[in-house]
Amino acid sequence: MPPKVRFTREEIIRAALDITRESGPEALTARSLAARLDCSAKPIFGLFRSMDEVQQEVLKAGYQFYGEAIARAMESGEYPPYKASGMAYIDFARREKHLFRLLFMRDRSREEVTRQLGDDAEPLLDLIQRAAGISRESARMFHLEMWIYVHGIASMAATSFLDWDTELISASLTDVYMGVLARFKEKEAQK
Repeated sequence: MPPKVRFTREEIIRAALDITRESGPEALTARSLAARLDCSAKPIFGLFRSMDEVQQEVLKAGYQFYGEAIARAMESGEYPPYKASGMAYIDFARREKHLFRLLFMRDRSREEVTRQLGDDAEPLLDLIQRAAGISRESARMFHLEMWIYVHGIASMAATSFLDWDTELISASLTDVYMGVLARFKEKEAQK
């Protein structure tokens, strides 16, 4: 009779995600994962072909964790939904520095990049169009420009370059939103 499986794939992925969140992706090794699970590496490699596979699963789990945080913020009603997505992105960078850097600041030169904005941007574009009354193409460019600004603040927070309080971040996002929106409305009025 084969030995009983001691861990599930999900338990191993959760432990690997925890290591990444606490100490960064470079800390995730077969040895550190086995130590976290209080076992040898054998159960890990009984369920995964390699540490590369574990790392790919950590990426997926990290994106899911991030997506849930953004969804909660957008549903909370603390800010209008579009602003909530930006505030939550920055807050995620502040609270989850290691995971944020893995998800959004890793070297992607060897990855296939096929789109400017992810599929997850489509609902945000809908929000922008409804709230701002601008065309889809303007909404797309508006979001791209806002995302660059939000990502800049988030990146500086994730690397401890700055430590703005929530009120300053909120006011800053509002100022940029209003300025960029005015420019896009003006451009559309000139068409």
